[in-house]
Amino acid sequence: MSLANDRTGRTVAEIVARFLVARGVDRIFGLQGGHIQPIWDHLAQLGVRIVDVRDEGAAVHMAHAHAALSDTVGIAMATAGPGVTNCVTAMTNAHLERVPVLLIGGCPPRPQDDLGPLQGIDHAAILTPVTRSSRTLRVAEQIARDLDKAWAMADGDGNSPGPVYIEIPTDVLRQVVPEAWVLDEHLRAKPRRVLSPVAADVARAADLLREARRPLVITGRGARGCGAALTSLLNACGALYLDTQESRGLVEPSHPAIAGAVRARAMAEADCVLVVGRKLDYQLAYGSPAVFKAARFIRIADHADELRDNRRGEVELLADPALALTALAEAVKSPSTSLDHGWTESLHAEHVKRSTTHAQALSRAEAGRDGHMHPNRIFGALREVLGPDAITIADGGDLLSFARMGLESRHYLDAGAFGCLGVGTPYAVAAALLHPQRQVVAITGDGAFGINAMEIDSAKRHGAKAVFIVSNNAAWNIERLDQEMNYGGRVVGTTLAYSDYAAMARAFGLHAERVTDPARLKAAIEEAFANAPALIDVVVTQDALSSDAGKGLGWVPDRQALTAWDEAEQARSNQG
Repeated sequence: MSLANDRTGRTVAEIVARFLVARGVDRIFGLQGGHIQPIWDHLAQLGVRIVDVRDEGAAVHMAHAHAALSDTVGIAMATAGPGVTNCVTAMTNAHLERVPVLLIGGCPPRPQDDLGPLQGIDHAAILTPVTRSSRTLRVAEQIARDLDKAWAMADGDGNSPGPVYIEIPTDVLRQVVPEAWVLDEHLRAKPRRVLSPVAADVARAADLLREARRPLVITGRGARGCGAALTSLLNACGALYLDTQESRGLVEPSHPAIAGAVRARAMAEADCVLVVGRKLDYQLAYGSPAVFKAARFIRIADHADELRDNRRGEVELLADPALALTALAEAVKSPSTSLDHGWTESLHAEHVKRSTTHAQALSRAEAGRDGHMHPNRIFGALREVLGPDAITIADGGDLLSFARMGLESRHYLDAGAFGCLGVGTPYAVAAALLHPQRQVVAITGDGAFGINAMEIDSAKRHGAKAVFIVSNNAAWNIERLDQEMNYGGRVVGTTLAYSDYAAMARAFGLHAERVTDPARLKAAIEEAFANAPALIDVVVTQDALSSDAGKGLGWVPDRQALTAWDEAEQARSNQG
């Protein structure tokens, strides 16, 4: 029923609930409190599924995963005071990941402003630096308009997508708004704007690709949904291809452009780099000439801030990435005669060799000096169990390095550019609720697991059939290794206990098993999926050195994230 045709009017709380339903929201994630109860109640009356959690930050993480996997805006709710402030880290994560999340918070009634009310604090100011918009909505008659604006900003209409915070004083939630003030135009969902590429820019970019001997394409979150167009361009220009954790699965793993296992060499030797929907952040060496030694850049993005960071493109296409890639493929038509086929073929062959060797070695990885199994055994077993549409989530410090190389899933989430540990369990809960027929597994370090471990209770209560695998090495291991190797062996504050996380899970009613024998892993994982939600506590060695630890990610070099890049950057600086 249209609110504009209802003569009796609605409370603001009901308008909020009906707005969300009109935008297709069928579930929200949150933790109840008196300041938001009026909205909470109306959502329940309208049949919206409320996934109540054990910590508000986990609710935002769940909304984040829901948004990333469903290509819509994820909704979270938190009450005033610590309810909202508990969300700051998760909102920051969504901010850096450019994921559309709308957090609806509570705040005290207006008559109590500046009197010292319960849970009274300037939430909007706290969240301003890590959101696209952060506002207190105090005018009842403008609520529908303000909600429309907040949704648009979260969804990336005119700005890059990302988190938005709104709060409504409880007295405003109770106000009745006359029907004439609620316009259908504010309630209706709006189609996303699609920017077409400028023909002259496409022609210039095509010329650069045709001139290139060693072209390279790199994608990020902005390229999601562009798999077919991306493949057409790779076929047309003969470029090598590197995905990032934001864009896994866009191209078939067998495609001859794939070169992920030799990305350092591809970045160093490419003479033309096309970046699609991806910031040139620390994971791409900031686009530095010290790493990309001879490259000209082409940038494609549908938001300007993904065109202009660190390295400007000789050509920059502000356009829908799928349309731009399609137009570029049609303009290039076929690989040019200048293409160095030997380079592309040799790097792809080396990628295949390294990937195959690594995959074959996963299930044979040797135990550590302590007798505990190598974490790669987990990924070897998962390769035997996971289907092609499985959703995998990796969470941890050291573990991320093993996961990026060990997981071959095309549907993947991890701690992201923020390195936000603790996301694995809530991400998996949201993924399993969104896709109940698919395998969903979170592989998490024991340290990261502890941050949101209580959300296994949420999984059980809400029937989220996820499997949680805890790689239990009783340490914050990338930091422990840093201390051991670089600080005279003084290991301080980086060790944990080999706690029995399976016992914890059983206490919450989950199927759970503690595994110490790698021969048991495959069967344990299969049984976990058959009885999900389930947790497997896998005791692993502290002796395994990840590639990230070996490359210096844990040591925090001065200029670049990795030691080799940092040394190259220092050398470039010394050249004047």
